[in-house]
Amino acid sequence: MYEEGYIDVTGGKVWYEFYNKDSTGTPVFILHGGPGSSSFSLEGLKELSVDRPVIIYDQLGCGKSDRPSDTSLWQINRFVEELAQVRHVLKLHEIHILGHSWGTTLAAAYCLTKPSGVKSVIFSSPCLSAPLWAQDQKKNIEKLPEEVQETIKRCEENGTTDSEEFKKAIKAFNKEFVCRIELDPEWVKENAKNRNQEVYQTMWGPSEFSVQGNLKTFDCTAQLKDITCPTLYTCGRYDEATPETTEYYSSLTPNSSFHVFEKSAHMPYLEEPEEYLRVMRSWFQSL
Repeated sequence: MYEEGYIDVTGGKVWYEFYNKDSTGTPVFILHGGPGSSSFSLEGLKELSVDRPVIIYDQLGCGKSDRPSDTSLWQINRFVEELAQVRHVLKLHEIHILGHSWGTTLAAAYCLTKPSGVKSVIFSSPCLSAPLWAQDQKKNIEKLPEEVQETIKRCEENGTTDSEEFKKAIKAFNKEFVCRIELDPEWVKENAKNRNQEVYQTMWGPSEFSVQGNLKTFDCTAQLKDITCPTLYTCGRYDEATPETTEYYSSLTPNSSFHVFEKSAHMPYLEEPEEYLRVMRSWFQSL
């Protein structure tokens, strides 16, 4: 059974879709990246619904959800509250949580509120410390051609991160550390329509590697010991969420496992979709 609709949350309405609602398996609750990027790129994860219900939703401000103009809504605590509200309305008493990128930030913050019924959590390409993320991106930038490094440095120093040369430099960075396959241009355009740059700018900043928004000081590494449900950490071999840092997070989490997708950067669910689904299914079956 498939269902989609809207749910009232603090600040507006969010759109959701619910696959295989009548299944007796424990549902998977999917948290997309961003902030402000939408669930569009994660639609392939509906394939997990062969075994269990899958819930995908667009967080407030992006995708098919409302886009209010009140920038005070773009705070992590409100997104945690939103997650709890969606879960409550859909009566998801027991869940697995699968968060990707910023979705792992949100998943961690939610889990640390000690909600009941979380059977496991998957941190896919995690960002659990903005300072660590920033350090890793400095190292990643140093792996790029000299001219790209110089462009990034100059544009950030001069405040010209909206320039065409900076956008070109971001493309070079993304090709190495975000997605290493060629995506269909029409898909890319559609994905871009679902994004909300204001949410991203407010919470993160002008680029993946320049953390200037209100998440700048976010760091939950000291609390990872308190996440005691079974936990899976994954990332790509070339991920901006580096294997070294992802494995470090795993070492801080008591009941955790760690997996690297060898042919991927930050989007293994697109870069290695069959392998990604295999690993996720294997994880759920092992619990």
